[in-house]
Amino acid sequence: MISIKVYNQGRDVLIGACDEELLGKKFSEGKFLLDVCRRFYEGKRITLKALQEYLEIATIANLVGEQAVQCAVKMGLVDPDCIIRVKGIPHAQMVRMFI
Repeated sequence: MISIKVYNQGRDVLIGACDEELLGKKFSEGKFLLDVCRRFYEGKRITLKALQEYLEIATIANLVGEQAVQCAVKMGLVDPDCIIRVKGIPHAQMVRMFI
């Protein structure tokens, strides 16, 4: 399952989504700290299919975990070369630009 929280600000739809088992955990490696804080990521529990639907409308996405990040990669929204790994945990961000 995926935990997702949706934030609406004007025309932007930001989602924070992570693999549920990572909620509340911190990972550090070198200069990187990945904080999967409940305040930002904890919300509805959804399936990967539902995550795809949210990613279709999101203008900004902050994704943590194998399932969440790979969902965005498979949709062509995240380049696999742009994924950061902290202690093996993948993290990616996506921004959709409208002109």
